[in-house]
Amino acid sequence: MKSLSSNEVVAVRGVLTDTHPVDFYVLGVAGAIDRLTLPLRERGTVVHLEAPHHGMEVDRKSATLLYRAAQELLSNVHKYAQASAVTVCLRFVCHPALCHEVQLKVIDDGTGFDIQAATQGRHSGMGLRLMRLAVETVGGRMAIDSSSAGTSVNITLPLD
Repeated sequence: MKSLSSNEVVAVRGVLTDTHPVDFYVLGVAGAIDRLTLPLRERGTVVHLEAPHHGMEVDRKSATLLYRAAQELLSNVHKYAQASAVTVCLRFVCHPALCHEVQLKVIDDGTGFDIQAATQGRHSGMGLRLMRLAVETVGGRMAIDSSSAGTSVNITLPLD
């Protein structure tokens, strides 16, 4: 895997921005998402990445959506959560006689937030609302759980 310098992934106004195009064929979706955690790691946040040890075969459309969702979620952690630790889980979910799914879960131990206020306010939560719309448009699901003990966002996309 290519080594990245700190200026290749930068925080702009607290938003994580990848300055190089994502190449899922080289990095894989897990590697591309891991690359987004660099600003958090540099700030001292402990980051745990849980992903299959072997490459995840995910179509480019789903991989891009997972990457953009992770980008938004990790940006929110960076800007608002004041978290000391973040866990990013990427895994396949198989249901007997049902479709196969890919799941992205981002969990932090930060301050949490009021989900309703953040997702229904006129000037806040646009990233979360747009993410939910994108996920639901492809038949996926998004669940948010947040309290003063931290936040968990679970995104599940169908693969079949």
